[in-house]
Amino acid sequence: MIQRTIRRRECQIGEGWPDSVPPLLRRIYAARGAHDPQQAQPRLANLLPPDSLGGLAQATALLADAIARDRHIVVVGDFDCDGATACAVGVRGLRMLGAAHVSYAVPNRIVHGYGLSPALVDELAALRPDLLVTVDHGIACHAGIAAAMARGWQVLVTDHHLPGDRLPPADAIVNPNLRGDAFPSKMLAGVGVIFYVLLALRRHLRVTGALAGCEPDLTALLDLVAVGTVADLVPLDANNRAFVAAGLRRLRAGQGCAGLHALIEVSGREAPRLTAADIGYALAPRINAAGRLEDMALGIECLLTDDARQARELATVLHGINAERQGLQQNMVDDAEALLAKAGISDEILPSALCLFDPEWHPGVVGLVASKLKERTHRPTVAFAPAEPGSGLLRGSARSIPGFHIRDALAAVDAAHPGLIEKFGGHAMAAGLALSLDALPAFASAFRAHAEAMLDAALLQSVLLSDGELVATDFNRATAEALRDGGPWGQAYPEPLFDGEFDVLSWRIVGERHLKLEVACGTLRLNAIHFGGWHNQPPPPRLRLAYRLAPDDYRGGQAIQLIVEHGEAL
Repeated sequence: MIQRTIRRRECQIGEGWPDSVPPLLRRIYAARGAHDPQQAQPRLANLLPPDSLGGLAQATALLADAIARDRHIVVVGDFDCDGATACAVGVRGLRMLGAAHVSYAVPNRIVHGYGLSPALVDELAALRPDLLVTVDHGIACHAGIAAAMARGWQVLVTDHHLPGDRLPPADAIVNPNLRGDAFPSKMLAGVGVIFYVLLALRRHLRVTGALAGCEPDLTALLDLVAVGTVADLVPLDANNRAFVAAGLRRLRAGQGCAGLHALIEVSGREAPRLTAADIGYALAPRINAAGRLEDMALGIECLLTDDARQARELATVLHGINAERQGLQQNMVDDAEALLAKAGISDEILPSALCLFDPEWHPGVVGLVASKLKERTHRPTVAFAPAEPGSGLLRGSARSIPGFHIRDALAAVDAAHPGLIEKFGGHAMAAGLALSLDALPAFASAFRAHAEAMLDAALLQSVLLSDGELVATDFNRATAEALRDGGPWGQAYPEPLFDGEFDVLSWRIVGERHLKLEVACGTLRLNAIHFGGWHNQPPPPRLRLAYRLAPDDYRGGQAIQLIVEHGEAL
């Protein structure tokens, strides 16, 4: 395993905290840059207003005209969880605002490739749309948008991905990451962008009198906004935390759409205690699985239905697809590690970046393989698979480490080697691309060379940031629940992590890869679980652990446990 270093966070706790916030939480919030309750746990009242988000005037005019003239609006989603939730928000929200003729479409990963492509436009012709609304994509779909407009359709792009050198020829574009856009937060997920469009549309319809005194409550969509925001791993700045917290409150209260509650049930979670981590590890993978192995329309239908029975049936199907995805993913990760070993790459000899390909891999799962290898090696990783069996076109997914902007890295390779990459797009930490099989060796060489030029030894060192030690009186259920409920925690606002020295009293292997421990700190005896922690060697008698403190709901009562992220011998 790659060596990891535990480093403690520094913070300075400010004044003005109410007595209801425990000192431990104040320290944790301050270490994340939140110095008062409003910053620590922002509410919907603290949401940024939509006024400064560019393109809203044109977007709301298009939508209001389409609603008034009973035009056919087709919301075009994407095949990941952000795209699916954004599609469901778009369809539900437009119907709530008076659109009588709304449908949706979503590309099939294998058949159409990414986004609004000319091939998808050809299929959409049967629907006879008047206005296409892209969600979570569109900013890079030049050919597809041109094809749609050539048919006489209007196109509204709502996206959050970084734009290229030129913008597509759409009628309107809403994207906080456009150059010069004044919206203060650039962190919105695709589902957040379409939600803001709906807020602006509601205001437009209110001003023009089109709502006729019947104004819909768009907060009913925030369960979907929360799921898409967490799933897409966008940084949880204050604005996104307000979204996620509001969505979690709805789900915990038994509100929200039938599909999400069915997914909570099949994944074995409990709605009253749902967390952002449950979204990321339980709900989102089941929605994503449809787009990876089957058709994301299954996931979108689950999010759109109001029939509890149908929702359970669809959630059960998604649960089964996810189980298949898990098995396929593990096989592909095993293949990837074998490829590294065959190439002589080990934890002691690691290049600055990894580029992997197997002709038998599934294009819907390569992103998960890249993510697993990135986590294990702490190196930017790109994994490729044939776009379809036997194809000479490869689809790749890239995952990165802090300090290395993966989308900018692909742009640099593309600029230095024009024509090598057929298309690409993404974020700082994740991106996708397509290239020919013949171009793979040249791409791998160029990508590694760029990484070597940009990454120094410090960035290649895996660092775990700890919130320090817990004292003996912190190891209790009340503290564990306060930490769980003190979020939402997530990307760039991480769940509290602590470190300390422990004696190992006993251990056993669970599920082939996991390590179950009983540890002692002074007179305290504590249960601990280290997922993926078995490496074919017994743990040493004394360990320094980096861990999270969590309620042990399996044991119930006042039980707690340590969720170990890292252990090192003392």
